[in-house]
Amino acid sequence: MNGMQILGESLARLRASRTSLKWRAYPDDVLPVWVAEMDARPCAAVVDAVRTALETGDTGYPWAPPFAEAFAAFAQRRWGWHPSAADAVVVPDTMIGIEALLRIATDPAAAVVLSPPCYDSFYGFVAATGRRLLTAPLGADHRLDFDALAGAFHAAGAGSAYVLCNPQNPTGTVHSADELARLAILADRFGVQVIADEIHGPLVHPGVHFTPYLSVPAAARGLAVVSASKAWNIAGLKAALAFPGAAARDVLSRFPEVETHGASQLGILGQTAAYAEGEAWLDQVRDELMQRRALLVRLLADRLPAVRVAPSAATYLAWLDCSGLGFDDPAAAFLERGRVKLSTGAGYDARATQWVRFNFATSPEVIDEAVARMHAACG
Repeated sequence: MNGMQILGESLARLRASRTSLKWRAYPDDVLPVWVAEMDARPCAAVVDAVRTALETGDTGYPWAPPFAEAFAAFAQRRWGWHPSAADAVVVPDTMIGIEALLRIATDPAAAVVLSPPCYDSFYGFVAATGRRLLTAPLGADHRLDFDALAGAFHAAGAGSAYVLCNPQNPTGTVHSADELARLAILADRFGVQVIADEIHGPLVHPGVHFTPYLSVPAAARGLAVVSASKAWNIAGLKAALAFPGAAARDVLSRFPEVETHGASQLGILGQTAAYAEGEAWLDQVRDELMQRRALLVRLLADRLPAVRVAPSAATYLAWLDCSGLGFDDPAAAFLERGRVKLSTGAGYDARATQWVRFNFATSPEVIDEAVARMHAACG
């Protein structure tokens, strides 16, 4: 990037250039710090790959093996994990892949267990499968609660599934190798299929180690879905990969071939370039995200000291406890009174009515303005 800030776009430029959901779903007077996309300058390797494909007419049906190979090499370099590219199945995107795996791995009468607060779309996709929803909430420390998991797995019964958010969105919890091994052993005891959503894995904070679920020896029966969409800010380039543990290849063998057709050629080419050539961009954006998080924490401490920021070790999402402000619905108050859009906590956990999620993957100008508007909403 030659010293240029990746997260340095001005508010005026963002409003003029962005046509994505984040910037178009609300009126122009609303400042968006909600949906999980970054206000980032793109990774040059991704741009080059997509541009070359368009310029040469390489826009036909995708050929996925190089995508899986690029991810496997990235995982080995980054985390010391050696997934088999030959075992991977390409899927349209992470959640479409998880929904398909739930249908394949469970019976219609089975249950799916979630650990709120977790990604809000999990609920909708579980509902779309027709499976029963059970919850095993995280503990007060935002870590896996194994007593709650045991109770939920028992109630779910054999043949059910657990969708793991690793790292956890919205809390930013990075599950340790010991926790993941304990989860795998517990799931095996109750006959529960673990499916790990690991799209935030590359976005652990500098100095924090991410443990892929399938890298844990006890997790041989598990499944994982990965994508470059979050880490390189390319959610619009649709593609993802599903990997089986060593003892779960039979599950992916039942994956209908037609379910792989939704991944796009441009998505696969762009994501392949991200994994193969985009690590310098990723490292810079991770450093900038730490600066942005520190700025947000300082501004909240100065202007809204009643708001508590949950500890986090991953993602660009801050989980904020606003119970000290006295609002019935903090996200609604910030939107109505301050014209700043944050994600409501209840979307991630029905109990989290006093929480909001703040996306700090943006410029200092946007963060400063957002906190100023939040403060004004309290006046």
